[in-house]
Amino acid sequence: MREKATRIKTPSGNVIDTCGTGGDSSMTFNISTASAFVAAGAGAIVAKHGNRSVSSRSGSADVLKALGVNIEADVKLVEECIAEAGIGFLFAPLLHGAMRYAAPVRRDIGIRTIFNILGPLTNPAGAKRQLLGVYDPALTDIMAKVLFNLGSEHAFVVRGEDGLDEITLTGETRVTELKDGVVRTYHIRPEEFGFERCAPEDLKGGDPETNAAIILDILKGKKGPARDVVLLNSAAAVTAAGLSGSVAEGIALAHGSIDSGAALEKLEKLKRISGR
Repeated sequence: MREKATRIKTPSGNVIDTCGTGGDSSMTFNISTASAFVAAGAGAIVAKHGNRSVSSRSGSADVLKALGVNIEADVKLVEECIAEAGIGFLFAPLLHGAMRYAAPVRRDIGIRTIFNILGPLTNPAGAKRQLLGVYDPALTDIMAKVLFNLGSEHAFVVRGEDGLDEITLTGETRVTELKDGVVRTYHIRPEEFGFERCAPEDLKGGDPETNAAIILDILKGKKGPARDVVLLNSAAAVTAAGLSGSVAEGIALAHGSIDSGAALEKLEKLKRISGR
């Protein structure tokens, strides 16, 4: 799939993706999509790879469309988005030819398939830095080793103990980190970064319009567990992007991205440029 994908050119080698496997049945709002804007607002170059929903109510493409982004922008427009806004959306069916034929079947099946695993490994911009959430704890080590073999430089592969394919706020998160050719696995807790644990219900989303409203509230500065979980995931993303030395340091960058209005401006720029 990587060889056959339509390539997206980027102005920087330190491109990051926040695409996960999905398929965790958690029905949260689109945390990794929100985190992409916060990471971009902090200075990361983001090539967000994603698709419409298959086994959830709202995939990254669905919520971005609800936010006003042109998810079907052509290659030239996507490259302009990344170059000018620092963030672009890479819609899998348009950039992976074979996916056009698989998509209807995946929707009909409505459950996880091999494509859930392949998606995060086949970024058309060749992102070598990733925050990658997985639906099964056994996959964190496997996916990190695959990323190493594919030439990735720094990646966090994560899975919450609550089943979330993100860094969670409800409890511990299993993290397998690939950095400088070394793969190591450890666990992190929200308290380590100054966040309170929350209930799963605090992270719940709904349809694309509901999730878009949640993301807008976060980018506009609304406080609460939804913001906190995005801050924590964004901190990992900016660390993978090489903008901070650790997730703990990345928290301040994530706060600044939202509080300065930079993250929201990234969304507005993406909407304007993708709509040309």
